[in-house]
Amino acid sequence: MAPPSSRRSSGFSKKAQYSVFTGYVLAALGALLGLALLALSLWQPAALAPLRGGASDVVAPVGEGTAVVRSGSNGIWDTVTGFWYAGVQNKALRKEMEIARIRLKEAEAVALENERLKSLLALAESEIEPIAVARLTGSTSTSSRRFAYIGKGRSEGIEVGMPVRSPRGVVGRVLEVARSSSRILLLTDTESVLPVRRSTDETVAFAEGRGDGMVRIRLINLGLNPLEIGDVFVTSGAGGYYRPGVAVAILSELTPDGGIARLVANPSATDFVSVEPIYEPESTAASDVPSEMTLSEAEERN
Repeated sequence: MAPPSSRRSSGFSKKAQYSVFTGYVLAALGALLGLALLALSLWQPAALAPLRGGASDVVAPVGEGTAVVRSGSNGIWDTVTGFWYAGVQNKALRKEMEIARIRLKEAEAVALENERLKSLLALAESEIEPIAVARLTGSTSTSSRRFAYIGKGRSEGIEVGMPVRSPRGVVGRVLEVARSSSRILLLTDTESVLPVRRSTDETVAFAEGRGDGMVRIRLINLGLNPLEIGDVFVTSGAGGYYRPGVAVAILSELTPDGGIARLVANPSATDFVSVEPIYEPESTAASDVPSEMTLSEAEERN
C-alpha cells in the first residue's frame, strides 16, 4: 500500500494563506504610502524637507567615502598621465635640443669656412702679388727638423729661398723645389734663423727655431733685456728673403739674452699658404741697419 503524500498545497494551509494575504496587504499599503508621499511632495514640497535632510545625513558619510576614493583615483590617474606626458615632452625637447645643437655646429662650421675663404682671398689680394697659393699637404712632427710640403713647385714658378706665409704671418721659406711640389723649411726648425725686430720700436734680434714648435728670440745688442712678455716681433727685412713688417712671433717667456716666443702663424693650424717673391732690400736700406746681421752670416755664426 503506497504511503500518503507529505506535501501540502497552500490552499489547504492556513499559515501559507495568511502569509500571502499579509504580503498583498503590505504591498497595497506601501503603494498607498508612496502615492500619498508623491501627492504631498507635489502639493507641499517643503513638508518633505526633513525627510530628505535625514536621508542626506544618512548617506553623507558614504558619499564622502566615495568622493575621497574618486578624488584619490583621479589624482593617481592625473599623476600617471602627467608623468607620461612629461616623458613625451622631455623626449621631444631633447630631440629639438639635439637638432638645435647640430644646427649650431653647422653654423659654426660655415663661419669657420667663411673665415678660411676670406683668409685665402686675403692671401691672393696681398699687397705683393704671390707666386702661388697652395695648401700645406703635410709636415714633420717626430724630429727636431721641421719641414712642410705644398703641392706646387717649379712649374708654377716657385724657386728655392722664396718666403712662405699664411694670412696670420710667416711660416717659413722654400728649401727644395720639384716640378709639382716643394719642401718648406719652417721657422721652428733648428736650422732656421730669421732677422726680426720688435713691432713697437727698432729693437732687433734673431728668431731661431728650437725644434719644439717655439722660437728663441736672441737679441743682437746684449745688455739689459728690454723685452716684455707679449711683445710682438715682425720681420725686419735685413738679409733679404722676407719683406719687412710681417708678423712672426709673440714673446711668452724671458731669458737673459732675449726670450722664448710662440709663432703667430702656427703651421699645424694653417691650411693655405702663399709663396711670395724673394725680398731684395735696397743697398741704402741695408746700410741703415748696420747692427743687424744677414741670414747667411747668422747661419755661419751658429
